[in-house]
Amino acid sequence: MVLRVGVLPGEALVEVTPGPPLRFTVRVEADASDLDEDGFPDALRLDADGDRAVFLRRFSGIAEAQYDAQPPPAEVVDCGALLRFAYREALRGEIEKYQYPFTPLGANLFRIKPGPYRPGGEAFAQFADAETLMRHNTWLVGRDLARAQRGDLLFYRQLEQSMPFHAMVFLGTHAVYHTGPVGKWPGEVRRPAIAELLVHPEPRWRPLIGNPNFLGVHRWKILKDTI
Repeated sequence: MVLRVGVLPGEALVEVTPGPPLRFTVRVEADASDLDEDGFPDALRLDADGDRAVFLRRFSGIAEAQYDAQPPPAEVVDCGALLRFAYREALRGEIEKYQYPFTPLGANLFRIKPGPYRPGGEAFAQFADAETLMRHNTWLVGRDLARAQRGDLLFYRQLEQSMPFHAMVFLGTHAVYHTGPVGKWPGEVRRPAIAELLVHPEPRWRPLIGNPNFLGVHRWKILKDTI
């Protein structure tokens, strides 16, 4: 017997009662579908409204908490690391569908290659930098900041920097991000007001449609509806 389910494949012993003893082993296979072929398996998506709400609350809250808890955990060394840390931690504890690291893909949560999802292979990993997170793990909501909701991501590309892609977590009235290291300075987590960003002294950091360095508002694919 083969059952197709969304998460946690494996084998289980089934015992049927009441009546004559009946025992058999079932093998459960994870759902490998990717109906919109965006590279994310449908099984990994949080398709219940409650799980989505929990994830957004926890993700944004955990990211913001790193500002209050300076210095942040040792693994949070730049903007991409802050996103990965908050993403993983948000999937612990309160999510009903599954909890990290017991996900359909185990601990390998982040897509690192383009293309539709195929079981196996090396398309998912535990590490992804800011550019990879944007390109393969989120979708573009739009370039108008008015479309952002708490927990969305604001991406920038600053070509004159050695690490050109940068990300902030949108919190509503504020954003939170890690500056990344500069020389011997390890950087820090900052939480500027959105009103301050809109009039930033360096126009390249303003989250405005007319700013070519602003790549828009993005949302995690884990929150995307299946077709």
